[in-house]
Amino acid sequence: MPLGRIFIKMNEAPQFSYSKNTYRIPLLVVLLIWFVYWVEIKFGLNFTNYGIYPRTLKGLRGIVFSPFIHGSIGHLTNNTIPVFLFVSMLFYFYREMAHQVLLCGVFATGLLTWVIGVDAYHIGMSGAVYLLFSFLFFSGIFRKYYRLISVSLVVIFLYGGLFWYVFPIEKGISWEGHLSGLLVGFVLSFAYRKRGPQKREYHFTKDAFDLLFDESGNFNPPATSSEEKTAAE
Repeated sequence: MPLGRIFIKMNEAPQFSYSKNTYRIPLLVVLLIWFVYWVEIKFGLNFTNYGIYPRTLKGLRGIVFSPFIHGSIGHLTNNTIPVFLFVSMLFYFYREMAHQVLLCGVFATGLLTWVIGVDAYHIGMSGAVYLLFSFLFFSGIFRKYYRLISVSLVVIFLYGGLFWYVFPIEKGISWEGHLSGLLVGFVLSFAYRKRGPQKREYHFTKDAFDLLFDESGNFNPPATSSEEKTAAE
């Protein structure tokens, strides 16, 4: 089989690269949610009424504030690790659209929760966790890029159990917020599938060495001018 040189038909710049935002942004988010909870405990405050209250004008403010409010230390702890992990992965693998996905996604998740949620205050970073979980998982599937598919597999391996909590299986948990995040993440992963890292396309071209072989891989160098002259005589 003839050999060939491989050329990559796209920008040769690395698609994945580490930046300070890979740890700065997730660390900032984690510190902020812990700071808000510390303020509540320190000063005896309760910010729950700043959460999302569906289908009320006042409840719309929760779209901005609810991700940073948690009802208990357990609630806060459960969200801390996945938030840090998923935001880090977002800014490493999808840095080109990471800010848009995070900001627009959280807003859309909150708005959808406001539309479909039950009449109660919805608080916590869980909606954002489901948003990022969904985006990271489905982005790898839609792009069909083996490196990003491996990210999808890691996400589903570590947190595949999250899927169960988009259903009302446990009282006191905002399954509507979880479902909203999952749906928004799916939509964003589809909408951004053509942006950011893509599967590389490889093309083979022949050089002088390849011309020494025929299509079956047999050594068959082209005739020289002297050989052609001899053959003609």
